[in-house]
Formats: sequence, C-alpha cells, structure tokens
Amino acid sequence: MLPGATPTKGRLLIATPPLEDPNFDRTVIYVLEHHDDGALGVVVNRPTDELLDEPLDRWIDLQAAPASVFLGGPVEPNALIALALSDEPVDEPTEELSPVSGRVSSADLTMDPAIVAGQVTAVRIFRGYAGWGPGQLEGEIETGSWLVVDAEPDDLFDHEPEDLWRTVLRRQGGRLAWLANAPDDLSAN
Repeated sequence: MLPGATPTKGRLLIATPPLEDPNFDRTVIYVLEHHDDGALGVVVNRPTDELLDEPLDRWIDLQAAPASVFLGGPVEPNALIALALSDEPVDEPTEELSPVSGRVSSADLTMDPAIVAGQVTAVRIFRGYAGWGPGQLEGEIETGSWLVVDAEPDDLFDHEPEDLWRTVLRRQGGRLAWLANAPDDLSAN
C-alpha cells in the first residue's frame, strides 16, 4: 500500500527511512487495533536479551525463536503483550485467546500455557507497545513516515526478526523492494 492508505487491524506498518524517532527507525509494526480513537500495535523486529522468568517462564516452550521478550514499543514499557499463532483461525474469544486477525490471537499470560499448547504453534511476547492518538497515525502515513502492507502470519514469529524490515519490503516488489537496499546511513549513499 502507498502512503495515505488506512491501516487496519492485522496489517503491517513499515517505517520509511529515515524515520527520525529512534524508537521506530526501520521498524515493522503489527497493528493490533485501529479505530477513531487511535491505533496501537507492537514492533515485531526488535528482540531484546530479556528472557521470561517466573511465573511466565511456563511459556518458554511455546515461544518462537529467538525466545526472548521483544521491545514492542515505548508506551507502557512494563506491560507485556503476548501474540499467538494458531493452527486454525480463532473466531471467538476464549479466556485464553482473543482473535486479532486470521490465525493470530492475543494470549492471556496469566493462564496456564498447557491449555493452549494443542492449538498454538508459536508465541511472541512484547514489552510495551506503539500507540497513536486520534488521527495521529493517519497523519504520519500521509507524510510518508509509514508504508501500510499486508501481513503474513509468519512475520510476527520470524526466526530472523532483525532482517524482517528488509524481507517485508523485498516481497512488495517494484520500487518498494528497492527501498530494502537503502543504506542504514542515507548520507553514505
């Protein structure tokens, strides 16, 4: 999608270089909510060195590699958000899983992971999230700060998240694919 497209739940926001806010430089954000009151999502390509400890370490066996907590964004840095990939789409919310889009659901980390282990193939846990007030994200898209593209379920659980920004751009084809080769320092071009 080109700048000006409206993001919707379950799509990706791709930061365009150079995005001046270091929180979002070369990020890929999965949109969890988008409505008139604003939008929120999680950065899916920023793993940290943080590992889960008690009592959340029960979820480690379900975590996609790399099995660390990801930096989901600068808002509420103590909040943890878990996203799960199911074998089949989750149509109706349960105590354990709430559908986001397709096979992606949010998972309740207070629940016993054994309850969902039979239907979930991967889990990713994020610390914090990215948030925008009413009209803010739309304005940033209009100015070209973000590209809006379709997500593939595996994007959220990619085993090489540091390469995801370039990977997602390359699969768009055309001129957007060229953007994947932009140097980290545009002045070096």
